[in-house]
Amino acid sequence: MITDDMMRERLARTKKYSLLILHPTEKLQAPGAYAVVWEHGRRNFQLRQDGVLNIVCPVGDGSDVCGIGIFDASLDEVRRLMEGDPGVQAGLFTYEVHETRGFPGDALR
Repeated sequence: MITDDMMRERLARTKKYSLLILHPTEKLQAPGAYAVVWEHGRRNFQLRQDGVLNIVCPVGDGSDVCGIGIFDASLDEVRRLMEGDPGVQAGLFTYEVHETRGFPGDALR
């Protein structure tokens, strides 16, 4: 049973993260867009390797969301990183960033 004391103790251990929501633009269908998306993906791999982008999930359901990411970085740092993203620079993606929190060590199985 999860008691109130257990909840308080666990909630005190949460950590701030930044949640990125990536949106596609019409330019994503333009000739040459795939090469830019490939470089966007390469950059995501590097950010993961650097420990900044903890979770990255492409979304391919045709909605107005084409990806989400959880960063171990401040909102300002994520905005700075995203302004340097090849897909954002090429106008293929727009994004929004939200402060969130989670439990250190949480992971998908």
